[in-house]
Amino acid sequence: MSKVGANLISWGDRVKSSLASLDPKSLGRVGVLFGGKSGEREISLMSGNGVLEALRSKGVDAHAFDTGLRCPTELAKENFDRVFISLHGRFGEDGTIQGLLELLGLPYTGSGVLASALAIDKIVTKQVWISNGLATPEYEELTADSDWNAVVEHLGLPLIVKPAHEGSSLGLTKVKSVDELPAAYKLAAGLDKKVIAETCIIGDELTCPLVSQGKMAEALPVIKIIPPQANYDFHNKYFSDETQYLCPTGLAPEVNAAVQELALAAYKALGCRTWGRADVMLDQKTGKPYLLEMNTSPGMTSHSLVPMAAKAAGIEYADLVLWLLSQTLQQKEGAAA
Repeated sequence: MSKVGANLISWGDRVKSSLASLDPKSLGRVGVLFGGKSGEREISLMSGNGVLEALRSKGVDAHAFDTGLRCPTELAKENFDRVFISLHGRFGEDGTIQGLLELLGLPYTGSGVLASALAIDKIVTKQVWISNGLATPEYEELTADSDWNAVVEHLGLPLIVKPAHEGSSLGLTKVKSVDELPAAYKLAAGLDKKVIAETCIIGDELTCPLVSQGKMAEALPVIKIIPPQANYDFHNKYFSDETQYLCPTGLAPEVNAAVQELALAAYKALGCRTWGRADVMLDQKTGKPYLLEMNTSPGMTSHSLVPMAAKAAGIEYADLVLWLLSQTLQQKEGAAA
């Protein structure tokens, strides 16, 4: 049976089966890392509190650890047996905290050092995907000395300008004329030393969660996102009740399958593990899907998308959280991929 689309029910069944035989006490003392120091701190606090509550509701001995208020080196004093990473953005989703956890010998949820470091950098991510023949919008790294007219000639209009290491649409601008480029660059550069511009694909905005790793990696149901005024910004992602999420998407089965296949290939190319979420645009003219970004520590708020896809596959929020944490039981020392 294919790892795309047709295997959804079996994934849900396998999760339920594994949880039925799991003793929450076997997970030991668990730290939930959240907060942090990135621009996504507010969202991380929301995700972490949701995860903490879910784990406790399942009988797990879970404890909060805010890496933005406490030095991460204090983790060594907590006697945690494993940790659930609910950090988003830099200093949490970029391989840094993962490296520390490797040194401490603490199993953790999500991708390892290398995959996390690759995925946080949108330019390097694109280079990996392109080298693997995966579709992603044309791009260019911007500097203060960039020739704005040449950028437009290369990428066309509209185009997207954003920081290379930020998520949640922070610092993102949809540029509709060459005159808007300097201000868009300045906004993004205020958040990151590395700024990327890419061709804006017009069409349906989709996302595809992914689970497990290697040959066992699977794509969960695709979600179609319909934000107000076609603007999926920070507010519309996390706080607006106007944004619509369709799961199932209403798209043709072969389109969903193509998106899942592309997302799964992107996930594997970066070496991701446990879980992730690929953001994709479906070109309205050609019907071709294009990869935008890979999230290696997806949100777990009330508006988050991985729980939505998991529910469509038959797994509720608390069970999803417990299953993700249980995957740390399989980790081996030094598995920094």
